[in-house]
Amino acid sequence: MQILQICKKYPYPPKDGESVAIYNLAASLQEAGATVDLLAMNTSRHEMPVKENPILSFYRKVATVPVDNHIKLIPAFLNLFSDSSYHVERFVSSAFAQKLEALLRHNDYTVVQLETLYLAPYIPVIRQCSKAKICLRAHNVEHEIWERIVANTPSGLRRRYLAHLTPKLKHYEVSQLANYDLLAAITQRDLDTYRQLGYTRSGLVVPVGFDPGAYEPLYHHYSHRLSIGFIGSLDWLPNLEGLDWFLREVWPGLYAACPDLELHIAGRNTPDRLLALDQDRVMVHGEVEDAQAFIKAHTIALVPLRSGSGMRVKILEAMALGKVVLTTSMGLEGIPARDGQEVLLADEPAVFLEQIQFCRIAPDRLTHIKRQEALARAYGIAASSIGAGEAKERWPLMNADDVLGAVWSPDDGRVSPSDVCAALVKAATGLGA
Repeated sequence: MQILQICKKYPYPPKDGESVAIYNLAASLQEAGATVDLLAMNTSRHEMPVKENPILSFYRKVATVPVDNHIKLIPAFLNLFSDSSYHVERFVSSAFAQKLEALLRHNDYTVVQLETLYLAPYIPVIRQCSKAKICLRAHNVEHEIWERIVANTPSGLRRRYLAHLTPKLKHYEVSQLANYDLLAAITQRDLDTYRQLGYTRSGLVVPVGFDPGAYEPLYHHYSHRLSIGFIGSLDWLPNLEGLDWFLREVWPGLYAACPDLELHIAGRNTPDRLLALDQDRVMVHGEVEDAQAFIKAHTIALVPLRSGSGMRVKILEAMALGKVVLTTSMGLEGIPARDGQEVLLADEPAVFLEQIQFCRIAPDRLTHIKRQEALARAYGIAASSIGAGEAKERWPLMNADDVLGAVWSPDDGRVSPSDVCAALVKAATGLGA
């Protein structure tokens, strides 16, 4: 099988979620016996020095085309009077189309795989020049991201502009569904969403995969000073939006309640305003050389997303490294992890504080609680760590003022044998025994 993988950015180094997903799938396809070629845009927003790279040796051929996808004032303004999606227009390139046509005419591909919706404008070229099946690898439900961003954007000109663009993106995304022979979604939720939007052909879930052997977990979280680490591409709007919200709405309360807590921020294309941030106990590192080392260096991996779609690779990587993940319901979307068991969830500032306080429990006590939980599970007893607020909800008579955490075991408990015997005798007597 010969596969042509076409991408809207060069998938190396595999640091962000999209690049990790592209890189690992291509390596797995080659390992399974497929021949894989790569055609990638080398965009102005994610420009990389492209050279022969032995780490990409699983590709038979690698071709790149420079594409200027910067947001330009005049085209953006003129698009206001057009039915086309400006989100998609920015990735339309005649040079890229010509390179694609040349590859298609000189190779007998079985499948052409479009990595994201933004390659859909090239479907006519593929149909004209090849008999290959077309597969969309849907990393996100794209319009859903922007609908959520609009909902989180304060009223004003920016919100009105985004609210104008987003329906056009949705219309384009839905209109293309009939053009794919196969749709490979990152999560089951995304595939179900596409089905609801009208997709009727073959579909499957191809999650983000990575090699667990490449991640050496660090389990001694609580033996170090408590610190929060955020890492993510800060030119991806959901990451920046979530981080800004956390700094504005959550961090002041954490700062006041936890005098020794530190927040460390790292990410590619960090805005100048964040690099210049002068805030006590907030350290902005910019792009770091080793993402794993950064994640390992901090007790808690923070993913405060309030919009987005697909699956958050940084959550999976932090879990593989044995770190505590603190995220929102939106951040966890598409990942079958549970609050208080595999991750800690918080959507409101007060709950973030509660979860951080839970992490501040003395290390030996927390270790004891975790061992109790693990022992219970080993014997088939359901058990999970919960915060003080949830403990109070489950047992309203509790005075939770000084409670930081608890273990919830819904099927376990203790009773007095004599009281049980007396209750059975009473019930039996009442029934005529």
